[in-house]
Amino acid sequence: MTKVLLADDDTVLAELLEEFLTAEDFDVVTVHDGKSAVEQEASGQFDVVVLDVMMPVMDGLEALRRIRAKSQTPTLMLTARGDDIDRINGLELGADDYLPKPCNPRELVARIRAVLRRTQAGAANTEQREFSVGDLELRLDDRSTNVKGESVELTTAEFNILVLLVASAGQVVDKEVLYAEALGRPFGAYDRSADMHISHLRRKLGPLDSGESRIKTVRGRGYQYIVTSE
Repeated sequence: MTKVLLADDDTVLAELLEEFLTAEDFDVVTVHDGKSAVEQEASGQFDVVVLDVMMPVMDGLEALRRIRAKSQTPTLMLTARGDDIDRINGLELGADDYLPKPCNPRELVARIRAVLRRTQAGAANTEQREFSVGDLELRLDDRSTNVKGESVELTTAEFNILVLLVASAGQVVDKEVLYAEALGRPFGAYDRSADMHISHLRRKLGPLDSGESRIKTVRGRGYQYIVTSE
């Protein structure tokens, strides 16, 4: 049974979400502040974490920062509707997805299942289990990333995007395809989630030996993982 850590200080909403998730065959542990969420997640027993941004003792963004320092457990953020700052900050800190409040419990279940499918299967719809482009190596079986032989820690969304780009290295991956296959949702005109994840990937992977960015933004289309000629 999939184990979910739910952190929300709105006890009425938390109870509603817990009941709905439980009815959908999830095993749910609920806490009401960020500090408790960090402590619970450290046990390593959860498959996915759902964090509200506004919580007492420690807010959801700080909780996410501390979780990401030690763990890559898939994490969804609950943000106030229309609050772009919290959404952007959450993505910058490594959230895999976000959902505005008040949220429909059915949509939350769908988002959780989608991020778990991406975690388990990877973004690439292929039987190939390993990819290598230049000094970059990806292994789907353990979802590991290495650059010049050094391990690089990526979030679920970052890894999924990178697999999709590397599987089509040298070719442009349209944003619509990237959102559908790597992030599990349609591309919206004002959705900058992919831009945030790409920015993180560039920083974590570093440039090519030539100094050029590994991932090129193709204006009006999408992104391309650069293949250099030897």
